[in-house]
Amino acid sequence: MAAPTTSPTPAASTGPLAGAPAAVALVRAVAEDPDAPRLVAVTGPAGAGKSTVLRELVRVWTEAGAGQDVTVVDDAHELGDDELADLRGRAGRPGARLVVAFRPWPRSRALARLDATLAAAVPPLVLAVLDAAGIAARAARVAGVRISDEAVRVVAERTAGAPVLVDRLLAHGRVGGPVPPQLAEQIGYAVDAEDPRVVELVTALALGAPVDGEVLVPLLGISDAAGIGVGAEIAELDELSGRAVAAGLCTPDGRVVPLVAEAIRTRVAPARRAELRRHLAEIELDRGGSVLAVARTLRGSGATGERAAAVFRAAAAEAARAESPDAVRFYAEAVAAGAPPLTVAAHRAQAHLVAGDLDGALGHADSVLSATDAVEATDAVRAGSVAAAVLARRGLLARSAELYRWTAAVSGERPPAAAVPVLIGTGALEEARAVVGVDGSGFVAGRAPTLVDGADDLTARGMLDSVEGSPTAALSGLARAAGLLETAHGAALLPDTPAALAALVAVHTGEFDVAASVLDRALRTGLGGAPARARHRLLLGWIALLRGATGPASERLAAVDAGDDPLEPRDEFLAAALQVAIARRQSDLGALMRSWTRARQAIVRHPVDLYVLQPLGELVTAASRLREESWVAPHLAEADALLDRLGRPALWAAPLHWARLQAAVLTDDVEAARARSDELQSAACGSRFAHAMATAAPHWVGVLEDRVDAAEVEAAARGLHAVGLSFDGGRLAGQAALRTGDRRAVSALLACARALQAAGTDLRQGTVPPPAEEPGPVAEEPAVAAPAPVEAAPEPSGSGLLSERELEVAELVVQGRTQREIGEALFISAKTVEHHVARMRQRLGVGGRSELLDELRRILGDRG
Repeated sequence: MAAPTTSPTPAASTGPLAGAPAAVALVRAVAEDPDAPRLVAVTGPAGAGKSTVLRELVRVWTEAGAGQDVTVVDDAHELGDDELADLRGRAGRPGARLVVAFRPWPRSRALARLDATLAAAVPPLVLAVLDAAGIAARAARVAGVRISDEAVRVVAERTAGAPVLVDRLLAHGRVGGPVPPQLAEQIGYAVDAEDPRVVELVTALALGAPVDGEVLVPLLGISDAAGIGVGAEIAELDELSGRAVAAGLCTPDGRVVPLVAEAIRTRVAPARRAELRRHLAEIELDRGGSVLAVARTLRGSGATGERAAAVFRAAAAEAARAESPDAVRFYAEAVAAGAPPLTVAAHRAQAHLVAGDLDGALGHADSVLSATDAVEATDAVRAGSVAAAVLARRGLLARSAELYRWTAAVSGERPPAAAVPVLIGTGALEEARAVVGVDGSGFVAGRAPTLVDGADDLTARGMLDSVEGSPTAALSGLARAAGLLETAHGAALLPDTPAALAALVAVHTGEFDVAASVLDRALRTGLGGAPARARHRLLLGWIALLRGATGPASERLAAVDAGDDPLEPRDEFLAAALQVAIARRQSDLGALMRSWTRARQAIVRHPVDLYVLQPLGELVTAASRLREESWVAPHLAEADALLDRLGRPALWAAPLHWARLQAAVLTDDVEAARARSDELQSAACGSRFAHAMATAAPHWVGVLEDRVDAAEVEAAARGLHAVGLSFDGGRLAGQAALRTGDRRAVSALLACARALQAAGTDLRQGTVPPPAEEPGPVAEEPAVAAPAPVEAAPEPSGSGLLSERELEVAELVVQGRTQREIGEALFISAKTVEHHVARMRQRLGVGGRSELLDELRRILGDRG
């Protein structure tokens, strides 16, 4: 026996065994004592590095001069029983040095006995996949560079850590993107070298077949040819799967290694690929399994025929249950494959609605409604419900209600609970009561109460409560309905989301925080899908507007207007009203006139319903400001008739009465203001919100009549602020200050006005307002009836020419605002504005208006 010599030990980080510490340890042990007896079993799938380990061991023993008495055997799983028995005999000799490498499958009884003999001496060396550190080590050896953690992750994901695949992928210089053709061929050769039945299995899995015996047995044509009995097919499938794993083509869970699957897909002929996928889809269809994944692979393949159409229809139905937009494409594929268009039109309409394509939904629904004698009643009802939902979203509630009535007649049942918001929105109160039922339940007997049905029922009950019950109960029911639909599909099929309805009820009761919370949650959870997103955002903008935060309101509106798709008439009406209201609150006459053009178009496209009364009120106020009352007069008449049909519900009527009161104030119409004030008194019991407006209304009449009780006005203004109407409260206090001759009252009311408007801006915009301005000399802000002396000039500002107050006035003058608008914005009288302008002309030495504007623009530009 030759004396042991020291042999270089392979480096774990750079040698051929890089990344395999157990193999490195074995080679190191042999190098340290090459003459020691050693029985070693090396096992692992193809490509795990078994041959590399054997070569390193042979090299070490050879360099030590001890190789003559060593037996090294590779691929022992391919040996016959006699050969394996001989190796087992050698292992029993004293001082034997025997290393045997084999795949974990197939394993004959003779190989199992040999494995047991070798394992009795020392645990086998099991070559597993490489971890992240092992892949990084291989990269250092193969590419000579350190790769990023992301590259390591990609390599691990594509190769499943198989050493041979890691080396080959790294050798091609790129770890991402399509598999390189040379590498695909390399992998293809390895696949083709396996048993043809294994190749068939791996090919099927690579093309999308699930790891499921019920699918793979018929797909591969496995049969019990030997007549063994039940389970023989599964046993053969297990045998093939074991061979595929042992060949390094599949992972232990039976899935194809991603890189191998990519290579296989590039080499399979198109006809073979289409045929296998078609067969797979038909098997899934016959067994009632999921066809969605395989149908995606068939899409665009040109597959036709009854079976292909059935596959696409099943895939579309499966996608529709999950509200996936793929349902639209699968129904189109089904028709292209030969399915009669009318047989899928109702389901297709529903899929388009879920995907947010209202035009497509209405088109397919109408094709069914136009041929009701040629379709099933269930399809007619489905198409009618889709069309009703689409028309409601477009603001055509009357037509939507007619469709719900028609579907009820076809089905022989009462209208669905989803119809209740539509019926109430058009004033059909008795019908809504009948749908909800005397027991307060909208459920249909014999049908399982799903989450969607539960939400519909809560929504129906909540909307009924909003017109003849408790506002708190209405809001609670609607909020709970929105919560139910957060975890359920089906909200996309409703005429409106319960979140939007809850927000509307909350806004009409002054619960702005509740309204914003419900809408924020709806946006986070995607309630109602893409079609509802714009509505929810606009309602959030509306809430900001009512609170006096025109900045956030403008941002919400701009975000919606920046969308790619045009708004539906219902949303456009709200957006136009929001834009008009922002301009009016900013006293920007130019912007108001521009936004009124948009509003007029929205008015003619959208009829009146219960849910647009508040935006309509804003348009009424703006129309009075612009002397365009004729545009809204017909809508006001419709609104009055609607409220009459509903019994004048205080919750919905009060905000419209308030808006009409503001319109009367703008036109100094005392009689109209008194009438609106009386209406608000009648609605005062509707909510805390309505009560605050009813309390403030008589004081607006007093302002018009120059009767101001400062203490009462301030209390009323703060009452408006308490229910969220900070802008309205500040405006009431400010206008009252301009209509009283009591100097103490002027100071108190102006301080109140500034505080309320600052509070509204601060709380909604997230900014810290400047301290409330202390009331200056009474001469600066006199009563309208009193003479207005010129204010004492304060110290000039940084401009050196104008005071800070004059600069504020100058900015508004340059914007084109009238003296009255400037006075309202700064809480000073129009007469005081006139004095400021006269003093600026004198200081700047200008005469005409154009000269003054030019000079002011220059000063403001230098200041900016």
